[in-house]
Parts: sequence; C-alpha cells; structure tokens
Amino acid sequence: MAQDANGSSVRRAALGVARCYRGCPRGGLYGFTLLVSAATAVLSCAILAGGFAATWGDFEHVRRYADENIANEDSYEAYADGDWWPLVRVGLVVFALALVLALLTLTVLHTGYAAARSTHDGQPPARRELWRCIRRRFPAALVVNALTGLIVGAVEVAAYAWWVFVESDDVPGIHPTPLHETATPQYALVGWALPVAVWCLAPVLYFRLSAATAETVLERRNPFVALYRSWVLTRRARWRAFYLGALVTTAAVLVFLAGRLAAAPLAHFAGLGMLWLSDGNVWITGVLVKVLPTVVAFLLLTPIVMPPACTVAVRLHGDLRAREG
Repeated sequence: MAQDANGSSVRRAALGVARCYRGCPRGGLYGFTLLVSAATAVLSCAILAGGFAATWGDFEHVRRYADENIANEDSYEAYADGDWWPLVRVGLVVFALALVLALLTLTVLHTGYAAARSTHDGQPPARRELWRCIRRRFPAALVVNALTGLIVGAVEVAAYAWWVFVESDDVPGIHPTPLHETATPQYALVGWALPVAVWCLAPVLYFRLSAATAETVLERRNPFVALYRSWVLTRRARWRAFYLGALVTTAAVLVFLAGRLAAAPLAHFAGLGMLWLSDGNVWITGVLVKVLPTVVAFLLLTPIVMPPACTVAVRLHGDLRAREG
C-alpha cells in the first residue's frame, strides 16, 4: 500500500508539471515569466560585461607579461607577477552581483505565481494587477528567499568544507588516496559518500521550505513564521516533497547540461568577437569562452524550469493547507 501511495504521488507530481508546461504558454503567467527572464538576461549580460571591462587592463598586463617571457624563451606562468588577485577580486564581485540578481528573480517569480493564486483562484490576472500584488509582499518574500538560500547554502558549504578537510589529510585514520592507487573503504565513505549525501539533501531541504513564499504572500505571515509553517506543513508530506524536489532538480540539471551543450557554438563565435575586440588577447578570450556556456545555461533555467517549479510549490502549499484545514 505504501508503494502504491508513493507511486501515485510521483504520477500526480509528473502530471502536474506536464500540465504546467502545456498550459503556461497560453496564460498570462508565462508572459510574465518571459518578461522577468528577459530582464534577468539583460542585467546578467550587463554584469558580465562590467566584469570584463573592469579587468581589461589586467588582462592586457597578463598578455604583455606572457609575450615577454615567450620572446625570451623563458618558462612562465601567465598569472604570476601579481595579476591573479585583481582578477579574483573582480570575479568575486561579479559572482556576488549574480547571486543578488538570482535572488531577486526567484523572489519575483515565486511571489508572482503565489499572488496569481490569491487574486484569481489560480487564473492569471492582468499584468498590472499582478505587479501590484507583487509589490505589496515583495519585501517579506525577499527575506524568505534570502533565508532559504542561506540555510540551503550553509548545508552545501558544510559538505564542501568537510570534503576539503578530508582531502587535507586532517582527519585521524582517513588518508586521501595516493595517485594511481585504489581508495580505501574508509576514505570512500567519509571523503566522498558523506559529502555527496549532504549535497543531495540540499534540494530536498529547499523544497521543504519552498512553501514559505506562498505562505507569506497568501497568509500574510512574518518571514520567519512562514519558514516554520512551511516546515510544519511539508512534515506531513515528506515523501511528496522529496519526489517533487527530485523531479524539479532533475529537470533543472538536464536543462542546465543541455543549455551548456547548445551554447558551445555561441561561445565559439563570442570568442572570435572577443579576439577581434581585444586585438588577439587569448587570455581574456579564454575566460569568456569558459564562462559563457554556463551563463547561458543558467539563464535558460528561468523561462524553462521556473514556471513548473513555482506552480508545483504553490499547488503543494495549497494542498497542504487544505489538508490541514
């Protein structure tokens, strides 16, 4: 009986996601999603262009340093001579701005889909009315999503820190595997299986807290109370939250990988353009070619994965609230 219940939950989740994909293009909510996606893409390109503009002089210095060493037939490391840390600092600023933009995008979309349910019983409202509802609850929803990101991010960072700790050979009785040798069972369990298990728990934890945005929008809850309420509501449907989180995470990973592959030709042409613009600077061109497919893949997540993800989160909240009532 438990297996039948779990199987029916998976089927209902898959059918809900499929209905969302079929229905979104005909509704005003998907037009709203496309508008948010376009704004996110423009701002992301502006952040990326600003990062390259800020490091233009540093990359020119890298090229001159490398060219001088090549001309003298000396062995060299291109990013020596003090050029590495200025690039790292700019990269950290770009990464921080990208995180803030992602937080704002997630908050707007989650709030918009929840507001649509509150105003028209799930039917897409007029765009002006939708933006008015978003503005009312956006600050609280922003705090909810920021706290959720901090909680999930803390779990991911803890798993990564533990992996680094094990790799640094600081755990008594656990030694990293030497080159060309087989890993010991202790190292495989503690150094790889444990961090991977913690990393895999992060999407499930995120979906346990994903009903908090709908809770703060629909029920006018304080952000901290909304997070607690989301945890309490999904506690009665742990397996359903697990299956939904697994489906949405799998869809996001597949779209991301497909987006990277599809963006490879675009990265090639962008690299040719950067070579022409930088007068043959292969160092700045190499960075652009490496990061562009990842940027394109992340931008594709917004119009493709976020509509069903937001719809599933709002429907999950509504079903759990109805069951509680």
